[in-house]
Parts: sequence; structure tokens; C-alpha cells
Amino acid sequence: MKHNVDKIKDLRGVLSNGGAMVKARRAMGLMGGTFNPIHYGHLVAAEAARDAFDLDQVIFVPSGQPPHKSGFFVADPEHRYLMTFLAIVSNQRFEISRVEIDRSGPSYTSDTLAHFHALDPTVAWYFITGADAILDIVSWHNTGGIFRYAHFIAASRPGYSLKKIEAMRRQLGDEPIARIHPLEVPALAISSSQIRERLTAGLSIKYLVPEAVEHYIAKNDVYAALKA
Repeated sequence: MKHNVDKIKDLRGVLSNGGAMVKARRAMGLMGGTFNPIHYGHLVAAEAARDAFDLDQVIFVPSGQPPHKSGFFVADPEHRYLMTFLAIVSNQRFEISRVEIDRSGPSYTSDTLAHFHALDPTVAWYFITGADAILDIVSWHNTGGIFRYAHFIAASRPGYSLKKIEAMRRQLGDEPIARIHPLEVPALAISSSQIRERLTAGLSIKYLVPEAVEHYIAKNDVYAALKA
């Protein structure tokens, strides 16, 4: 798969036709997360967001050093990157980025959004994450700046109460709240923590993660430290 940054530059928005410039892309999704490991819930959420918001592509961005995961076991970034690659490679509308893996220091969403916005300011960027994560957005690094760069798709289970998100209006203001878009995704009942717990207990994770990811975890003993 061609490196997504080069691909964005190639498709940077224009096709030349007698001096006229025609925009080639309208909206792009960014699926951020630790992906520890990636599972079908992530993939279904990304595809649902792509469909619901008419996104041309969804770029998965595995975090390098997740700032909110202290106290939890996080697999090596290269393992998480390769598992994510294996999970999405069959979908032509999915891409992957190493921007957070290769960047030193904590993986702040604000830095990632600024990076992609700078690549092409004409694109409408949509950052896809869980509704529960959105509730913590006021504690994110540079909260005041992130809404300048992207809309946010808050993926939730059916029946999830959106009152908590609406209650954030007082903290964030009307304009940021208007850039948060809820999206119901039934498969979000699956979680990475549940998968790690099953691995620790020696239980099967079949049908929770793509087969290629299941084999990668077993072959490389990615979560061996949890069994010690």
C-alpha cells in the first residue's frame, strides 16, 4: 500500500484541465486510537462513518505514545501498526498513517489534526472516535484548537444517551458542540480491553478481530506480558 501521505499529496485536491483546477476530494476521515488491538468494532465504526458522512477515505492513525493510557499495558507501536495494516488492507477506502508512530513525544490528537489540515486545508476532515472518548475531550491537549481543524464523529452503541455530550455545551460552547456528530454503531459492544482480558485468560478471540490480526497476535505473542 502506498504511503498515505504521498497519496494525499498526489490527490491533493486538484486535477489540471486547461488551467482550470477541479477539487478531487471533498471529505476525509481520520480514525485515531491505540488499536490495542484493532477489532471489528473499529472497522465497522470506520465504515459506518465513511458511509454516513460520504467520506472519500478513512485514514487509520495508530497512536505512538497514547497520553491517556498510563497504567494499562500497550503493545509495541510497530505491532499495533502492523495489526492495523493487516485489518484494513482489503478495504480500498481505508488507509493507514505512521504520523503518530514516527513522531516523538506524546501522541496528541491536536498535533495530528494540524498535520493533516496542513497537508490539504481544502479537505473537510472528520475525526472518528468513541462517544465515551468525546466526553473526555475537555481534557485533551489544546482543546481550544482542535475544533478548528476537524469535525468529530462520536460513535456510540444504539441506546447510548447523548445527554452527556449535550451537557458539554457549557464547557465547550455552541460552535464546537455543533461540530460533534453522533453515530450509532451496533458493533461497538466489542472492546480492546475485553479482547486483552480474553487473551490473558487463554480464551479465543476468534470473530472479535480479523483473522489476520488473530494470527499475528498468536505468532508474535504480542500480549505475552499480560500472561506473566
